[in-house]
Amino acid sequence: MSEIRVDRIKDEAGSGAVELTEGATIPTGKSISGAGNITITGTLTYEDVTNVDSLGIVTARGGLEVGAAGVGGTISATGNVEFAGLTTAKFAGVTETVSVGSTTLLTGGSGKNVILELDCSKGTVFSHNLDTGGPVGIVSIKNFRVNTNTFTTATVIFTQHASTPTGGIGNTMVVSVPGGFSGGIGTEVTLAPLGVAANAGIATNARVGSATTVVLSSTGGDVDIVTFGVHYNGSGTGTAGNYTTITTKSGDIRFGSVGF
Repeated sequence: MSEIRVDRIKDEAGSGAVELTEGATIPTGKSISGAGNITITGTLTYEDVTNVDSLGIVTARGGLEVGAAGVGGTISATGNVEFAGLTTAKFAGVTETVSVGSTTLLTGGSGKNVILELDCSKGTVFSHNLDTGGPVGIVSIKNFRVNTNTFTTATVIFTQHASTPTGGIGNTMVVSVPGGFSGGIGTEVTLAPLGVAANAGIATNARVGSATTVVLSSTGGDVDIVTFGVHYNGSGTGTAGNYTTITTKSGDIRFGSVGF
């Protein structure tokens, strides 16, 4: 084995870096140090690092795992976060983005104009204007996570027709609505969980606190805030009986007379 002892190595022109054609090996206990930058276009693999201190942005394109094989927690490349232990988080303020619920025209049935789709991959709060979006025949809740024993909420801010509606029009309705009656919020709900095969929709209906129908306001221009909660018991994602849907409402909201 030969040994070269020099203070500096330059390329043949004397103005650039040399190329280590076959690579280089750093002996155990030795290190590379310098005041300049290190640029690697390939893959950097290292083990037994005590601390990583970055003054700039650390990018983990494939995700992040905490502990051996992510046993403590994971952050996926798509933004999903899961931690195994107790999590304490402090935020200066949290603002929920409100998405407009998408609609699909529903044919058949008087007053059952649209399917209101609540896509939980976009958020958990939605809005729906009955003048511009149409009366709702079915509420479809989709792309919500189903792990063992989970509970998901999707809240809709309903704005009633500007003119006085009839029978709280805009409620989800039963298949055959008696004349002059609305079916009520949550009467027809379809569930399409994230990642479940053939999730075209699990048909169900919602429970309400008083065991009577939750209806929208019958006063024009009112706002109703309706929350759908979906409990999955972990016993099989494709079975309707393993889901419990609950509906609550805070509604009949309008400007008060004091100060006006």
